[in-house]
Order: sequence, then C-alpha cells, then structure tokens
Amino acid sequence: MDELKLKIKEVIINSLQLEDIKPENISDSEPLFGDGLGLDSIDALELGVALKKEFKVSFSQDSAENKNAFESVKSLAEYISKNSGE
Repeated sequence: MDELKLKIKEVIINSLQLEDIKPENISDSEPLFGDGLGLDSIDALELGVALKKEFKVSFSQDSAENKNAFESVKSLAEYISKNSGE
C-alpha cells in the first residue's frame, strides 16, 4: 500500500504541476482540499482524470462516495486498491 500511496502522490504532483512539493511533503492522512493540501474543484477534475488514466479506475456518479475517496492520499489508495482495473 505504501508504494501505491507514493505513486498517488507523484500523480498529484505531476498532474497538477505542483513543482514546489515533493511526495514526502504530502501526508497520507492530510486533507487534499481546503486547509490541507489546498486543492480546489478544478484540481479535483484534473486529478480524477489523471488517476483514471494511471490506475484504470473510474469514479462513481455518487458525489458522496467521490468526496470520501478524495479526502486524502490514504482514502484514494483504499479506493484505488478496491476498484482498480489493473
């Protein structure tokens, strides 16, 4: 799971062009939006596309489920490990 979390952090950094942030600067349980990493709704769309492409995972039409999945790197890793097409 640690390898998956690292890969997710790399996808976040690369897809959102966060050049000043390194994977080790992102906590596994830190919120991705708001007071945490500070991502916004546009970032969420870009990140969703990048994660779908990288991990062959699709996200639900259920916004509550998506909100839970995108809460943190840890929650994304759990979602991807359960729903990945790889």
